[in-house]
Amino acid sequence: MDRVENYIDGKQVAPLSGAYSPLVDPATGEAYLEAPLSGPDDIDAACDAALRAFQTWRTTTPGERSLLLFRIADALEAHRDELVEAECLNTGKPIHVFRDEEFPGAIDCLRFYAAAARDLRGIASGSYVAGFESSMRREPVGVCGQVAPWNYPLNMAVWKFGPAIAAGNTVVLKPSDTTPVSALLAARIIGEILPAGVLNVVAGDRDTGRALVAHPIPQLVSVTGSERAGIEVSASAATSLKRVSLELGGKAPVLVFADTDVDASARDIGAMGFLNAGQDCEAATRVLVEDAIYDQFVRSLVAHAKATTYGPPAMPGTSYGALNSKAHLDKVEGFLGRLPSHATVLTGGHVDRTGGGFFFEPTVIEGVKQEDEIVQEEVFGPVITVQRFSTEAEAVELANDVRFGLAASVWTKSHDRVLRVSDALDFGKVWVNCHLIVAAEMPNTGYKSSGHGNDTSVLALEEYTRVKHVMSAVAGA
Repeated sequence: MDRVENYIDGKQVAPLSGAYSPLVDPATGEAYLEAPLSGPDDIDAACDAALRAFQTWRTTTPGERSLLLFRIADALEAHRDELVEAECLNTGKPIHVFRDEEFPGAIDCLRFYAAAARDLRGIASGSYVAGFESSMRREPVGVCGQVAPWNYPLNMAVWKFGPAIAAGNTVVLKPSDTTPVSALLAARIIGEILPAGVLNVVAGDRDTGRALVAHPIPQLVSVTGSERAGIEVSASAATSLKRVSLELGGKAPVLVFADTDVDASARDIGAMGFLNAGQDCEAATRVLVEDAIYDQFVRSLVAHAKATTYGPPAMPGTSYGALNSKAHLDKVEGFLGRLPSHATVLTGGHVDRTGGGFFFEPTVIEGVKQEDEIVQEEVFGPVITVQRFSTEAEAVELANDVRFGLAASVWTKSHDRVLRVSDALDFGKVWVNCHLIVAAEMPNTGYKSSGHGNDTSVLALEEYTRVKHVMSAVAGA
């Protein structure tokens, strides 16, 4: 079986342990490749390389880093077909979805950070104490340890290393154990442009990630993952007082008011609930609908679900592909198996076992109660629940009554309602009459158990800097 290797200090290297793990094609359920199962020695080597590289990389100018990031974006774009093939085989994503939507987003994000690298801002220099002149420097943090998730492997890798490198840091990135291929391929391409050691990619499992978080060299760790992972990372990083940035789970509420265009809203919400097989922390999977339009909305949503197609990457016109793994498929199926008797599955609800891959039917469920597991916990699959509400206040109360706070959306024609409800929602991002629209210029942050920190916007760039105040006495002042 073919293998991919780690990328450390500008070279492809085998894991020092000699251990590998199989990678499974989610669309077929069959192993097709092996990836390193890296251990602490591999993390040591990567962190040492990143620290050596930092001594020089930190002295580059913003203009130099900007130019290199633009070149990286161009190089990845030139290797589009190779990266698309790698990503879709590793994840089961539809080729047309990744090629036409996700991949351009990754390139755009890199170009944003290339430009933003030259525009770090701070308090103006000046004399704030008589006889003394002050200035503020933004400096890179140092070596950054980063752990990326499996639902958007290449895009989330870019979200991690893009702002870190733009700010003058060096990186050790650990992709998910099930989806490391595109990040390792991208690292080889990028290695032709960046100095050795600036970007290192080490594949492995949870223990590999734990070793990276606990390692004494990284000064900041950025992790996208589960709530459980965020708690564990925070506890580990606290022992050495590392800075931590976390983007964790979500349970996005979708508030649909009676003055909306019912059929158009149901179509768009369904599309954003099933996108990427629902494997998105911000997926539109918890829908709250006002009584007056509830029946019409549900009929329209169910019709959309029944028309939603899924299949292997090369199948044309599919909306989504396979779930990440057999373990994750079993987890999603478990939610359906534990549904309370008062809940009704209107369509879907089953694993599709016809092709050997990890496919789950587009599913709509009504009759759920706020305290139900499927309302409170992140399913991370193509499963949408629908609940009723009677008043605006009730809608907001139901929306906020989860421990997550990543994203929400409001569907209404009333501008006044938009202002009231967006203010009342306890979520880091609120869309209005849309959902899952992402701009590199805007922050992506969570509240409550969804974590803290940013992976996009200039706020992410600033997160990878530390601030130094320099004060000088002015002779003769």
